[in-house]
Amino acid sequence: MAGTADIERIIEPALAAMGYELVRVQLSGGHHRPTLQVMLERLDGRSVVVEDCEAASRAISAILDVEDPIPSAYHLEVSSPGIDRPLTRAKDFARYAGHVARIELKFPIEGRRRFQGRLVGLEDERVLILTETGETALPVSEIAKAKLVLTDELIAAASAVPNR
Repeated sequence: MAGTADIERIIEPALAAMGYELVRVQLSGGHHRPTLQVMLERLDGRSVVVEDCEAASRAISAILDVEDPIPSAYHLEVSSPGIDRPLTRAKDFARYAGHVARIELKFPIEGRRRFQGRLVGLEDERVLILTETGETALPVSEIAKAKLVLTDELIAAASAVPNR
């Protein structure tokens, strides 16, 4: 079975041509009937709506039917990342500077694997985050997972994004 990086490589060009950018591709649920979750956002910065997910789902299904990277039957889910979105790319940390994030590292730094605080930005492939103990620099390559924390500020910023 292909890994998520292979699946990203297969579907990304078609999605880009349609005006979308991949946020995350995740395969879960084991071998019986795995779930392929594809999160995307619009390149024009507008909010992803149901019609976007439907169009992307049709395109992804057609591509994966031909390429066949998943040998068994699977369930495809296409969605927007949502307000409290995962942060999966280095540029996400710069884009959401000023917002609160929760970050988990692959290995401890300064005796900690989990950090929560206000994103300061990105500098030399390190995420700068202001926590209760001060500013810390976390190497992007060491981040296992990260996501925005739902706050009133984040909701206000998200509601300012045009829909169509």
